[in-house]
Amino acid sequence: MSKPLNISRRSAVKTAAAAAALPLVHIRTAGAAGKLNIGFWDHWVPGANAVMQKHVDAWAEKNKVEVNADFITSSGGKLQLTPAAETQAKAGHDVMTFVNWDAQNYAEFMEPNDDLMKRLTAVHGEPTATAAYLGKYKGHWAMIPSSSGTQTKPPCARISWFKKNGLDLQAMYPVTGEKNALQDAWTWDAFLKYAELAAKDNMTFACGMGNGTLNSDATDLHGAIFAAFGGVLVDAKGASQLKSDGTRAALEYMQKLVKFYPADAVSYDDASNNRALISGKSALIFNPPSAWAVAKRDNIEVASDCWTFPAPSGPKGRFIPTQTYFWGTYGFSKNKTAGNELIEYLMQRDNIEARDVSSEGYDLPPYAKLTDFKIWEEVGPPKGTVFNYPLRASSGQKPSLTASEAPPEIAVQIYNRGVHNQMLARMRDGQSIDQVITWAADEIEGYTR
Repeated sequence: MSKPLNISRRSAVKTAAAAAALPLVHIRTAGAAGKLNIGFWDHWVPGANAVMQKHVDAWAEKNKVEVNADFITSSGGKLQLTPAAETQAKAGHDVMTFVNWDAQNYAEFMEPNDDLMKRLTAVHGEPTATAAYLGKYKGHWAMIPSSSGTQTKPPCARISWFKKNGLDLQAMYPVTGEKNALQDAWTWDAFLKYAELAAKDNMTFACGMGNGTLNSDATDLHGAIFAAFGGVLVDAKGASQLKSDGTRAALEYMQKLVKFYPADAVSYDDASNNRALISGKSALIFNPPSAWAVAKRDNIEVASDCWTFPAPSGPKGRFIPTQTYFWGTYGFSKNKTAGNELIEYLMQRDNIEARDVSSEGYDLPPYAKLTDFKIWEEVGPPKGTVFNYPLRASSGQKPSLTASEAPPEIAVQIYNRGVHNQMLARMRDGQSIDQVITWAADEIEGYTR
């Protein structure tokens, strides 16, 4: 089993060496001039980068700033490795994109941005709990939660397959957002039943157990399942909870579920589930709408048969995996003012919505007042296929961030090492729950020394 890239806040530089409620308006200041380098995430959805570039160009022209925008792929961990090199060299981009735990890894190198965040929340509402957990460092906002790339990872499933097996997904979670009894019955126990049916039908649910950072879809999914059963590996005080009732309940459930995972689940990366859905070989994945968007281009028959909807519920509630992207200005940037002003411009509602339209609803602005864009109910086929993708209070879902119950310096290592994935892979290989707990205890002990 391959070991994932492990970058904690304490080891980021070492790793790099080896490898006031005001209206949200853009005000040009004397500092917004000169040159600026910004690193964006290279979007999965075709055409999305072009709209981001258009917004950057418009701001640059208005403010007479020469802006170089790089779109950096997340494949192979390049997006994560770039800030490692830049914080070591104290040079590179002025503004950089950070994903999930990297917001904590590199927070000490960033320019605090409480004033900008105050203006944004005054207009957009409060950020999600997971965005606030990651974006704050020592009581201050180190980075700005961005719309670009931010996502939930709910089920995306084949309408016809589920209907054939007795469940109408569109009736369970309609575009109207209305509550109904079918939703109450959508539990992890029900999920297990359908997973077994899919495996027998050669339409196995494409859930992975791969490398922690390269298979973040699996890491995020398993953290949400553990949360639904009350499973916690390490608590907020840094104490092990591997032998708790909640963790054992989660493992007992997963011991049954992993039997129906794909045969190659341990070698999955974040593109594997997309390929399985697009090819028509899987009835369900947990993913943002990138897989559907590519299917719309490459396999319209599959795309027209997809529906996105909330996660199943467990004994402790309904938890949805989240992945939050951030923009931050380095403390060593030579043009901090321009960097912060560009971020503020990009985070205006009209610009956020335009980019969301270009990504066909993929991007989720992690703010309470930005879940009402029309794109989610209008995009198709079928029309409204991603209406239930945003994290709305009415869905009853709680945002999940795998391992965030632990102190950040421990949690980031649990996440990046894919501890949850490795525990499940060992169980599928025949190890008992007690053996898996013993392995995890030894693994996690190394993070707490």
